[in-house]
Amino acid sequence: MEIKAAIRGGEFLIKDVTVDEVFIPEEFDEEQQMIAESCVDFVETEVAPHFDKLDEHAEGLMASLLKKAGELGLLGISVPEELDGFGQSFLTSMKANESIGSAYSFSVAFMAHTGIGTLPILYYGNDEQHQKYIPDLATGEKLAAYCLTEPGAGSDANAGKTKAILNEEGTHYIMNGQKMWITNGGFADTLTVFAKIDNDRVLSAFIVEADWEGITMNPEEHKMGIKGSSTRQIFFNDVKVPIENLLGRRGEGFRIALNILHIGRIKLGATVIGGMRRAINNSVNYANERKQFNMFLSEFGAIKHKMAEQVIKMFSTESAVYRASKDMQDTIEGFKEQGKTYGQANIEGVAEFEPECALLKVFGSESLDYIVDEMVQIYGGMGFSAEAPADRSYRDSRINRIFEGTNEINRLITVDSTMKKGMKHKIDLFEAANEILENLDKLESVDQSIGDYYESKHAYVKNLKKGVLMLLPAIQDTFKRQLPYEEEVLMNISDMLMNIYLLESTLLRVEKIEKNKLKTDVTVYKDILDVFTQDITAEVYKSGFDAIGSFAEGDQKTELCNALHTLTKAYSVNVKEARRRIAAKLIDDEVYKF
Repeated sequence: MEIKAAIRGGEFLIKDVTVDEVFIPEEFDEEQQMIAESCVDFVETEVAPHFDKLDEHAEGLMASLLKKAGELGLLGISVPEELDGFGQSFLTSMKANESIGSAYSFSVAFMAHTGIGTLPILYYGNDEQHQKYIPDLATGEKLAAYCLTEPGAGSDANAGKTKAILNEEGTHYIMNGQKMWITNGGFADTLTVFAKIDNDRVLSAFIVEADWEGITMNPEEHKMGIKGSSTRQIFFNDVKVPIENLLGRRGEGFRIALNILHIGRIKLGATVIGGMRRAINNSVNYANERKQFNMFLSEFGAIKHKMAEQVIKMFSTESAVYRASKDMQDTIEGFKEQGKTYGQANIEGVAEFEPECALLKVFGSESLDYIVDEMVQIYGGMGFSAEAPADRSYRDSRINRIFEGTNEINRLITVDSTMKKGMKHKIDLFEAANEILENLDKLESVDQSIGDYYESKHAYVKNLKKGVLMLLPAIQDTFKRQLPYEEEVLMNISDMLMNIYLLESTLLRVEKIEKNKLKTDVTVYKDILDVFTQDITAEVYKSGFDAIGSFAEGDQKTELCNALHTLTKAYSVNVKEARRRIAAKLIDDEVYKF
């Protein structure tokens, strides 16, 4: 079926994309910026003063803040207007997620409610279920949680043992089981619960109301971070679930869970940007105030290096997340035009970009971890004190590498989903790959005589794509059916894919900024691109070199290594001065304004 977007999921690896085909953050319109600002204002005025109390689980505080957000319409940004929402686009909802993402534990509760708590009902529910549940969820009258994980079923969700047995009258399912790590569990009114009906081998999904008889909870979990987030075990003891509360079709639960995870991953990619912004702003503020050896910390080259790297991580994440989000939105709109329902269009539109969802979850979460770790280092001894903001940022960031599927699993998904698209001929992946593999002796390094700045950068990206493409048929031919078990090699390939997508997105953003004159001076943005290009090229080489060494021998190994060396040859730029200029802008602005 034809898709409206300029590009399909995973197709970035074989398609040259132009600046006119991508969306960049500088293009958000006035209405989208106003919604984002409303979210930021809410965080700073209503939530931030209570960060400490939230971490102490002040009675009823988190629920009251969520309800207040609902009263302002913030819980229903992406819910259709006919269901009491704002009816905003997927892209706008992503920008809102970013804006809420600086709110530590509150952002977790917010995302759990608006994402995995509300979306399964919104996308898979029937009209009656929509009318009964969605308006209350959109306005904050009711709060939601998502009950999937069990003690013996974490990453392997389908191993869950919670049962739902149809009673003799055929009116109710009798549910028994246990769920754990349930975000918002302590106060949620509406639960999406996954269980197996009778002797089914696969999950089904149910809408369960938390006040029904037979539902009990353990006390709040004591966690490393996101301490303000309510996390509980929930027990179901002969809970009577009306048959009309089956969500979707029988046996469709795993599919529902999987598709909601796609959305959760890309939304987390946006959410962490908000955390990055707060951490960077705190870092530069402290560096501009703290003196050592009669110099401000921000005057030291080592500190400038750290702050520049923080900026580069955030800028590249922004570039890739919003590029992907707009592609998803275009695909969603295309599906709607073809007659798909609201839910189908959203589910399939995001699922089309499964590789991008997975890799952005990985890069975003690991970039946030890097940024907050450097924040601790910039603060020095104060960074290790619970009195400074670095403490909460450091602790709270760590969960993101586990949320929505571990980063290890998401790395594997990135490669697996990309290769499956090729094998199913959804994209011409292996055609392009085999052509490169057959012409290894004709590959050339980037010609440094290319006069145009952006043309040379695109040539780098194209060569990096060739580097990973040539490895795909090689590993497939070597390992055949054993390939899924060669996780180390697959993660090497995944890192190559991830870094290439991030680099290309950053390149397209900087190029579009200059082409459309969106900034008065593009020098510092070219600095970001120059440093990122050099770093990513080296990382792609390392990942590829490790992968080749893990499966190739003899002439094949020599041939592939030589080809990889040719394709990843990059000419050095003065990254020291480039990073100093990036840091200088941050230091002068005293906040992230890139």
